[in-house]
Amino acid sequence: MNVFETSLLGESPEFLATVRSAQVAAATDVTVLLLGESGTGKEMLACAMHESSRRSGRPFMALNCAALPEALAESELFGHAKGAFTGAVAGSSGRIRAAEGGTLFLDEIGELPLAIQAKLLRFLETGEVQAVGEATTRRVDVRVIAATHRDLHQEVQAGRFRADLYYRLNIIPLELPPLRERTGDIPLLLSAFTARLSQQHDLEPPLYQASTLAMLERYRWPGNVRELRNLCERMVILFAGRYVTPENLPYEIRAESRPADGASFVLPNGGIRLEELEQTMIRQALERTHGNRSHAARLLGLTRDTLLYRLKKYAIG
Repeated sequence: MNVFETSLLGESPEFLATVRSAQVAAATDVTVLLLGESGTGKEMLACAMHESSRRSGRPFMALNCAALPEALAESELFGHAKGAFTGAVAGSSGRIRAAEGGTLFLDEIGELPLAIQAKLLRFLETGEVQAVGEATTRRVDVRVIAATHRDLHQEVQAGRFRADLYYRLNIIPLELPPLRERTGDIPLLLSAFTARLSQQHDLEPPLYQASTLAMLERYRWPGNVRELRNLCERMVILFAGRYVTPENLPYEIRAESRPADGASFVLPNGGIRLEELEQTMIRQALERTHGNRSHAARLLGLTRDTLLYRLKKYAIG
């Protein structure tokens, strides 16, 4: 088994299509942009790409751009000279140089400050970095994989992300589907996580009743694979060697996973204006997904193109 098969579990066509594309891209040095909701496994996919590339013997450096204070972002990425700013009592090589010969994974790239985006673009185009407080540049051989849960095209339109950097990153976009769209993968992941975590904690694995499994498959998993893995660890610790019943599951899973009775929406006696209702649902979906149109389309059961058509039709910004 290769690194993709051991670290990225799944059999759904939606998931396997992304993994196959990642395997092809891993054999090259092309810049890759990983898309998908939080918890879908973007960092694991980036790590698998690194491990199966010619750079596997070199460093894999991961940096969460959302956790970078704006004042320190440039120094963290490109390094700084001793005395370059208050508190710089020693020099630093920065994350890019630390990844020399290997892979730099920039998670939540959409959170990177605009000023730093320009410097990152220059590095991607020239392969050169200039540390804060230094006058010279250095060439660095690093492959970049970026990731985001945001719709970067929309961020560009809103002026929050540089268009030139977006096009430079978007050479090979790979989207990891949310768990709710990975048909049939929940039982597989549940079994694998349970076995692995039971061994890790040296506990007998819990057993899941059929009704419990059915409830887990109806749940929408807003936290995606990460949420499922955390649930498995909780069940391993609290119900080792015992059956897990629906009543043992967290409230949010029990509440959301009740079978539909066909009457979730009742037409009011006075009727409705269908177009107004549709516009309201679209606005709610965009608000719930913080403007991520791909995610909003999935919530509405639409393709992204269909949602874009309706946004234009109703002049919804």
